[in-house]
This record gives sequence, C-alpha cells and structure tokens, in this order.
Amino acid sequence: MEIITITTEYIKLQDLLKLAAAAATGGEAKLLVQEGEVLVNGEVCTMRGKKLRSGDSVTIDGVTVTIE
Repeated sequence: MEIITITTEYIKLQDLLKLAAAAATGGEAKLLVQEGEVLVNGEVCTMRGKKLRSGDSVTIDGVTVTIE
C-alpha cells in the first residue's frame, strides 16, 4: 500500500493516477478509468474527474493508494 499526502481539499482521480505513477499521461489515465480498471473505496469508478479526499483509497492492478 502506498500513501499519498495532499495539501489541498481534494485531488481528481486522473491526477492521482499520474501522481502515483499508475498512468504516464492524462490520456492513459482516462483509458484506465473508462475501462473500469480503477476501484475507488472498493468500487469500480468510471468518473476520471471524481474528487478524492483524505481517507479515500484507489486500487489499480492490485496496488492500493491511500490519500492522506
């Protein structure tokens, strides 16, 4: 499990994927989300602009990233 600390109120899902190195580009992040390969708090999420806040977790390819 990886922990990412944010200093703002929220971070968008596509930006988190790039920050966590799960996607190299915004286009790649978009495809991952649209194809249903990303879980947010244990549920499939297809909204790449979803706002994530402290305490949320994102799982992709079996790797979980928690926002702090």
